[in-house]
Amino acid sequence: MRLYLIRHSLTAGNLERRYIGRTDEGLCKEGMELLRSRTYPEAEAVFVSPMKRCVQTAELIYPEQTYVVVEELAECDFGKFENRNYEELSGMPEYQAWIDSGGTLPFPGGESREEFSGRCLGGFSRVMEMCRRGKIGCAALIVHGGTIMSIMERYAKPSGGYYDFQVGNGEGYEFNLTNDAASGDWFCAGSDAGGSRMALPSGAADRAPDHRIRANYKKMLF
Repeated sequence: MRLYLIRHSLTAGNLERRYIGRTDEGLCKEGMELLRSRTYPEAEAVFVSPMKRCVQTAELIYPEQTYVVVEELAECDFGKFENRNYEELSGMPEYQAWIDSGGTLPFPGGESREEFSGRCLGGFSRVMEMCRRGKIGCAALIVHGGTIMSIMERYAKPSGGYYDFQVGNGEGYEFNLTNDAASGDWFCAGSDAGGSRMALPSGAADRAPDHRIRANYKKMLF
């Protein structure tokens, strides 16, 4: 199955480099213009985060299609960091501790990465089940940067860390998964029949003689 994981377009908070999680702001003028300047691939089904910025992005990219809202795909709750930028957070001990942890500490008053990723992956599994039942071969998910990173960290081949899969606004990944009929589980197209998540060094997938461990994704180019 082919998937397009697309990050919503620009908001005012993005332009000001703020942590925009549960703040439900819409797209700014620049964000709308960005989408209108690009051509996105067609999809049989469209799934979106409930946040305005994702809904508006979906309506601009796929104006003729209905979409399904998936609550679990919403962005992370950044807690005390919400709607603030580096300049405003600089000097806050909790923020410095989070930076020093490499972004692994929970957001104070918000979600931990484990909680957030678990929520996103639960929503993603629900999307995949809807696609399986509907016999959908190609779907687009209009979501958030963190949501994309959570999904890619779990399923991408070659595998990588959470922050390895960052994308800009309006950008994303073309991604392929296959369903195991016996177990009902989804595996990346590059995994073996048992769903092995073997890590490969950079470039190894392109050199692999066995198609089963080739890369199952690529960045979308415009």
